[in-house]
Amino acid sequence: MTQDIALDLGWAPSACTLPTAEQPLRVAEFDALFADAVQGVARLERTRLRLDLVFSSDNAAQAAELAARENGCCSFFTFALTIADGSLALEVAVPAEHVEVLDALQARTGTATVL
Repeated sequence: MTQDIALDLGWAPSACTLPTAEQPLRVAEFDALFADAVQGVARLERTRLRLDLVFSSDNAAQAAELAARENGCCSFFTFALTIADGSLALEVAVPAEHVEVLDALQARTGTATVL
């Protein structure tokens, strides 16, 4: 994936501090999480998205680690990982001025399938 594709998807707003060369790699990491773990997506609000993940300790660790690193370069994200009653969910929220990034994130989930 080229940088232009990543930028076209809305994944690299000006507030992002991730070096340009690393942005396509981060997109690939999200794609891997989506392909391996996401079993459902719900847009809870305009600025909030929930990803229901296949329950496993590996998926929880992967989601937590990716969320922490993404928050380090795009601090406008709010991530909440919930593990309860045998379910696993990652909620992603953004301020209204960054809703296009959340739109792009949601669009990417549609390109991946659970294996």
